[in-house]
Amino acid sequence: MSGQNRSDIYAGLEVDIILKKDQRSGKLTRGVVKDLLTSSSFHSRGIKVRLEDGQVGRVAFIIDEE
Repeated sequence: MSGQNRSDIYAGLEVDIILKKDQRSGKLTRGVVKDLLTSSSFHSRGIKVRLEDGQVGRVAFIIDEE
């Protein structure tokens, strides 16, 4: 699932994000959401989040919890 809708993302969710420095390469970083930083309900490039380890980036994919 993509990370473009704010309603799909919440604290404690495991996600893959793209860090600012990795935007050109598309390298993904996996982590657990601590804070949502985008206030709008939709963002075309992904909702910006802060992970529990402090890294900030836009959600590329939501990891299925199954």
